[in-house]
Amino acid sequence: MSQPVADIGLIGLAVMGQNLILNMNDKGFVVCAFNRTVEKVPHFLEHEAKGTNVVGATSIEEFVSKLKRPRKIILLVQAGKAVDAFIEKLVPLLEQGDIIIDGGNSHYPDSIRRCKDLEAKGLLFVGSGVSGGEEGARYGPSLMPGGSAAAWDSIKEIFQATAAQVQGVPCCDWVGETGSGHYVKMVHNGIEYGDMQLIAEAYDILKRGLGLKEDEIAGIFEKWNTGVLDSFLIEITTNILKFKDDDGEPMITKILDKAGQKGTGKWTAIAALEAGTAVTLIGEAVFARCLSAIKDERGRASKAINGPERKPFEGDKKQFIDDLEQALYASKIISYTQGFMLMRETAKELNWNLNYAGIASMWRGGCIIKSVFLGDITAAYEKNRELESLLFDDFFNKAVHKAQPGWRRVIAQAILWGVPTPAFSTALAFFDGYRSEVLPANMLQAQRDYFGAHTFRVLPGKENDVLQAGKDIHINWTGRGGNVSASTYTV
Repeated sequence: MSQPVADIGLIGLAVMGQNLILNMNDKGFVVCAFNRTVEKVPHFLEHEAKGTNVVGATSIEEFVSKLKRPRKIILLVQAGKAVDAFIEKLVPLLEQGDIIIDGGNSHYPDSIRRCKDLEAKGLLFVGSGVSGGEEGARYGPSLMPGGSAAAWDSIKEIFQATAAQVQGVPCCDWVGETGSGHYVKMVHNGIEYGDMQLIAEAYDILKRGLGLKEDEIAGIFEKWNTGVLDSFLIEITTNILKFKDDDGEPMITKILDKAGQKGTGKWTAIAALEAGTAVTLIGEAVFARCLSAIKDERGRASKAINGPERKPFEGDKKQFIDDLEQALYASKIISYTQGFMLMRETAKELNWNLNYAGIASMWRGGCIIKSVFLGDITAAYEKNRELESLLFDDFFNKAVHKAQPGWRRVIAQAILWGVPTPAFSTALAFFDGYRSEVLPANMLQAQRDYFGAHTFRVLPGKENDVLQAGKDIHINWTGRGGNVSASTYTV
């Protein structure tokens, strides 16, 4: 058997795996590499990893034998069956306290199951979100580890050294229990969907609404990237808008308007529905991609259905562009508010003790949604760990109120133009609903009781002999119905 020489092992030599190994090697850690297709290992050692301290293994037994105790193994393989298959092969070769780390894009219920199963066998499990793509993996990703808390001390040094650094702070901290690491990564991806959709809508407003050319729009995004919207996605949007094809035409104008998706945004939307949390912006971002996918049908609809006549904008263009910046900022605040609300509700349900300031800090660098804005979220949760909503924090409360007039003007103008703004509009609708002490849900409850005897509760102060406080009440609305309710009132 080989001598234990490696600080950590990694299985899966696709681009992300290779880059993460080279990153850890740069930070002074000895990494053992293995791959299901064993031929990839010597190729990697002789090419990409040539001249490094990376070691390889040609069997899973040799791989395990080269790892120092407690053994730390990162799986970067396709989510689902491949992860379970490797865990099954590894378990008989491991000893108590050894750590299996799933760094793939696994669905969080799978991580909850794996954590419980491995802990029952005396092993430790970590499900870690990894964000930042190829470049992040190579030079510093955002890492979101959660699972067996006992594993953190053993992996902390490696993970925090490998992660992106922002002002000397690693974009990696312990997230929480069982599947929380992959849950937080899922919410990250959902927020990413929302940010991308908001930017796409801003581009559409500037192009179709104001009639600006790509170079002009690039200049606007470039300016925005020096202010409150300073972020990776605004930066790359600027670069995309500037990029020309060989004929001098902007490349963006040649790309088919049919968006793909891998499903993580959909997972977030489904999780929000299951938790009963109004994560409306991410949901609209997912639906916007679905609508884009029916390109041929939209083509037919464009000829059959008329919208408003789009007249040239006669207002103050500079003011409108400033309004749009504020609308984008306010909508982004709403999206993150919703994302953190969802994490809070799930944490309550699953008894997770999530580190919200740490989560925001992890996202400040290395990942797709990295932005200056996340430093403000970190500060909000450091100031009040039990913060109920970002909108209750003084900084964000003032920011949204400052943005509100321009936000409304932009959406109103887009509606008059007939330019769709699903993400901007749902953000404002949530804001108006959230700040409303009274909503028309009383009518919904009356309707439910009228046609289905589903009962309702009475407003405090409106009680009488029939309408009793805290009781599930059914009214015989027509005089023909009975007095038996179908089900109790539920929220």
